[in-house]
Amino acid sequence: MDKIIVLDFGSQYSHLICRRIREFSVYAELVPYDISFEKIKELNPKGVIFSGGPSSVYNNDAPRPNSEIFQMKLPLLGICYGHQLIVDNFGGKVKRANKEYGHSILTVDNNSDLLGGVGDSLRAWMSHGDEAEKIPDNFQIIGHTERSQAAAIANKQESVYGIQFHPEVVHTEMGVQILKNFVLNICHAKQDWTMESFVEKTVGDISKIDGNVLCGVSGGIDSTVAALLIHKAIGNRLKCVFVDNGLLRLDEEHEIEKMFKDNFSVNFTAINAKRQFLDKLKGVSDPERKRKIVGEEFVRIFTEFAEKSGPFKWLAQGTLYPDVIESGVSKGPAAIIKTHHNVGGLPDWLDLQILEPLRDLYKDEVRKVAAILGVSKKLLSRHPFPGPGLAVRIIGEVTEKKLEITKVASKIVEDELEAAGWYDKIWQAYAAVGDDKAVGVVGDERKYGNIVMIRVVESIDAMTADWTRLPHDLLAKISNRITNEIDEVTWVSYVISSKPPATIEPQ
Repeated sequence: MDKIIVLDFGSQYSHLICRRIREFSVYAELVPYDISFEKIKELNPKGVIFSGGPSSVYNNDAPRPNSEIFQMKLPLLGICYGHQLIVDNFGGKVKRANKEYGHSILTVDNNSDLLGGVGDSLRAWMSHGDEAEKIPDNFQIIGHTERSQAAAIANKQESVYGIQFHPEVVHTEMGVQILKNFVLNICHAKQDWTMESFVEKTVGDISKIDGNVLCGVSGGIDSTVAALLIHKAIGNRLKCVFVDNGLLRLDEEHEIEKMFKDNFSVNFTAINAKRQFLDKLKGVSDPERKRKIVGEEFVRIFTEFAEKSGPFKWLAQGTLYPDVIESGVSKGPAAIIKTHHNVGGLPDWLDLQILEPLRDLYKDEVRKVAAILGVSKKLLSRHPFPGPGLAVRIIGEVTEKKLEITKVASKIVEDELEAAGWYDKIWQAYAAVGDDKAVGVVGDERKYGNIVMIRVVESIDAMTADWTRLPHDLLAKISNRITNEIDEVTWVSYVISSKPPATIEPQ
């Protein structure tokens, strides 16, 4: 399979480069910027992309790739900081400049090759404070803006390109076309990354493992698809275990057990561990600690089950690519956003090997795999749910009262969205609650009650998200139901922060 590797220099958009390339059926993988030359040769890419990043190439501690990359004669594209790395490496000069952030008009000076088919000009998304003062010998300027004279450069003989703007973000017009030009026309990568080929290869790889597999299933699409892939590969050597941690949606534990027993021919066991989880979380407010506790308790229960029902050699999980990136496992210079219970939250004492068949996929790719495997439309359209459950939708300590509020309020949100025809239009919707309280009036009496926060977002792959502009009458209906049906709630608020800078989940 042909692939493009993206060296991560810490840009918030690094992952989007991979995502956009995968959209036109070429496999792209995000790797650390200091990846070894030997590892690159092992990956055998058709081309290399340098991401953007917060650093300046003229600083002593600026992150730099292995110098041997430049000797490989592979097509190379630098984006933003990556553009400046190319200028600096080939003998040009980068200087501090006035910050250029947001939309700029890129005038195309050469509309062949990298900028082929994009027209004479386009709106490009800029995010930089440095610029190329002098471009290297044997390079030519192929695009400029009013404030960046060398916004796009090329050495066509060596297939090396640099662009100061970000083609991977939706704000750049024709950005996908520019990436296509590089990947398909310059790198000549074949479009052989399909979910059908992924299923075939993954099933083939898993069929070669020895030993039995223990798979934790939550009823969500990720763990369900992981289980079905593994079952397709090894059959009854897979054992699925559902742990009811008390942090699920309202009545979800019953729905999950019914779904697996009625629809999937896999070995399935349900374990009621509500009390264990809630006892472990008692008095804990820090979100990272809550994630660690939930992750460790899951694995502890699996380990105990494995000892009694095994032997098992593998623990399977529905880890996705965004989980890996956000947990810092990609080892780029970007900060860890949060620890995912099935990535960074695993305890050191785990003695089962980890099997993660979906760790290279984005959420929408998982949905395509699910459709191939015959998963029901209802599960395909179900909104994502966090691994640590309501522990991360309850701000502060997890209590029985806050759990009940969150479950009932979230059910009201989902029911009203369904009734109004909005549920399938959005990515995710839920209610969250914290420790803040506000005064309300019930009848003729003042009442001091909880504040419920409603979060509804639109997204493609959960890496970025925008808040949904719901009709005011629908918001009013949701608010009225929550305050009327949940005695402890006096206020309902609507969260209008997008990702970034916010995350989809509150914790």
